[in-house]
Amino acid sequence: MSKSTLQTKHAPKAIGPYAQAVKKAGILFTSGQLGIDVETGVLAEGVEAQAHCAMRNLLAILATAPMDLSYVNKTPVFLKDLTDFTVVNKVYASYFEQDFPARSCVQVAALPLGGLVEIECVAIE
Repeated sequence: MSKSTLQTKHAPKAIGPYAQAVKKAGILFTSGQLGIDVETGVLAEGVEAQAHCAMRNLLAILATAPMDLSYVNKTPVFLKDLTDFTVVNKVYASYFEQDFPARSCVQVAALPLGGLVEIECVAIE
């Protein structure tokens, strides 16, 4: 089984030596998506806006698979400040219609570029 890397211009380019996503055996692993606005190329203002951008970036990457959120089984979420959990949770929930995936959410010391939230996912065909 070969591994394929996925790339889309509709999500931010990787800021390091990694792929936006890797797909193998029908399983898609995305890299963590910060709240970077694709139009401006910079972090959105505030945790709520960053959470929306991170989710839209994931959607863009999933579309290259081609998949959507219904394929997502796990979503690790990283927060700069766990007191933002309620805000991010509300944004996150607004993207799923039903059957939420498994999820973890942890506070981290720092995120790249000074981000406030980062979300990644594992999706399965």
